[in-house]
Amino acid sequence: MIRTTALAAIAALATFAGPGLAEDPLRIGVEGAYPPFSSKEADGTLVGFDIDITHALCAELNRECVLVEQDWDGMIPALKARKFDAIIASMSITEERKTQIDFSQKYYQTPARVVAGNDADFDATAEGLAGKRLGLQRGTTHQCYAEKSFPDTEIVLYATQEEVFRDLAIGRIDAQLSDSLLAQESFLSSDEGADFGFLGGDLIDLECFGEGAGVAVRKGEEELRDAISAAILALRANGKYAEINSKYFPFDIYGGDPE
Repeated sequence: MIRTTALAAIAALATFAGPGLAEDPLRIGVEGAYPPFSSKEADGTLVGFDIDITHALCAELNRECVLVEQDWDGMIPALKARKFDAIIASMSITEERKTQIDFSQKYYQTPARVVAGNDADFDATAEGLAGKRLGLQRGTTHQCYAEKSFPDTEIVLYATQEEVFRDLAIGRIDAQLSDSLLAQESFLSSDEGADFGFLGGDLIDLECFGEGAGVAVRKGEEELRDAISAAILALRANGKYAEINSKYFPFDIYGGDPE
């Protein structure tokens, strides 16, 4: 299935990566505050799954790339203002976002879950979280879900996911909502998260969570969008995606191959 699609992907890449289009650097908006997908080393070097995928996609596209750091809140406005040409920052593909920008096909898909203390005496339902303080990152699909599903919960918004985990650990909030893989890798597996665990199961909502994380581009830039989609399929087919995936995660986070 994916091998057949990859043949078309390679043809599309050959068209896109022609001499004229390969000249200008491709500017990629990244966050740098969402480990293990993106974070910064002590010397300022950007690292993480999203960062490695970015470099791999640029190599597949035969394009020089420049990474541009951007706070999450300003990602879409900065893309529309042409501060960069694409966003690779674990941005979920949702219908609401598609009214403003366009997306490649997904490059991974993992579910959202609530995290709370192991001794929590409430559950991850509207009733259970009523009157509780639920932390999450501002401007994310998790904010959409929380506002829709937990009307009687005090939703506490943060600029970065790292701040959410910090305040959960010190008791300023009762629970947090985020990507489950992020929570496991960045918090629950750490000493700081030793007394915490998942509360309830996967949260499914196509309207808020969309169909996976994709690469965002401006509307009207279909050639770039389609070339990136082709490059994602090529990375899946040639083993580079699996190589990057295994560097960070013990299982494939892609979430199923396209039909």
